[in-house]
Amino acid sequence: MSGWSVHDIPDQSGRVAVVTGANSGLGYATARELARKGARVVLACRSERRGHEAGDRIAAEVPGAEVEFGRLDLGDLGSVREFARTFPYDRLELLVNNAGVMALPYGTTADGFETQFGVNHLGHFALTGLLLPALLDTPGARVVTVSSPAHAMANIDIDDLNSERRYRRWVAYARSKTANLLFTHELARRLAAHGAEPVAVAAHPGYAATNLQTQGPRMAGRRGSEWFMRIGNRFFAQSAEAGALPILYAATAPGVRPDSFTGPSFAMWRGAPAPARRASWTLNDQAGQRLWSASERLTGVTYDRLKA
Repeated sequence: MSGWSVHDIPDQSGRVAVVTGANSGLGYATARELARKGARVVLACRSERRGHEAGDRIAAEVPGAEVEFGRLDLGDLGSVREFARTFPYDRLELLVNNAGVMALPYGTTADGFETQFGVNHLGHFALTGLLLPALLDTPGARVVTVSSPAHAMANIDIDDLNSERRYRRWVAYARSKTANLLFTHELARRLAAHGAEPVAVAAHPGYAATNLQTQGPRMAGRRGSEWFMRIGNRFFAQSAEAGALPILYAATAPGVRPDSFTGPSFAMWRGAPAPARRASWTLNDQAGQRLWSASERLTGVTYDRLKA
């Protein structure tokens, strides 16, 4: 894994990939490098305009790239269902659950879930479940879910998943990132129990400069915080391209273990992909099963072929 770079990505010709939030930042860099290696990449984005613009940029940077737009709003389960219903392929080698929001003011999704939990976890839980038949029917399939070192700030509260008792934006973000890791843990466990071939893994980008950091302060009108985040992005963060390396490693490197967590090698901040530390609660089988049951109930998406 030492020194691993985009040059080490194996040939992806003939493979189909879905990358959520592919119009900018980590998602864009991930989609572009997969396309550069020959994958047909579906850019799953909320904005049709930004999604098509991203496709045009990739086509300009990677002549011959096979990319297409698919509208997906993870904050609207109707949109998630429509994306899966109209997914044009009967196979899916790679699903990258990348899109997310961070430290937003309190709000709710179209279905009434707290926004960070609803978008970061429930939207991707539903998407993965609805695309599961294609994943199960595809040799060598992987599901990569993007978490964050911030998960270590807070475990989920199974009795208050939507932060209805008290909302603290950073705690809610940390809980959503813990949910990403618990989802990966339980998905990997169920896949193994059923002898299924897909591999479920997680990754994080370290501190990478994207619009994720400034979105929350901007929405809350906290100009000082937005300025502080911009300064951090400019002088301390690594690039989105560097932040995408752990995601690309988890998605494409040979021999990646189920339920592994990959991040930057130096202080979980920057550097080549390496095994990442994770809180012990993200490896708790009982917690994973309870979150899974709650997620099926809240989204109405059941993983019928992976029943416990």
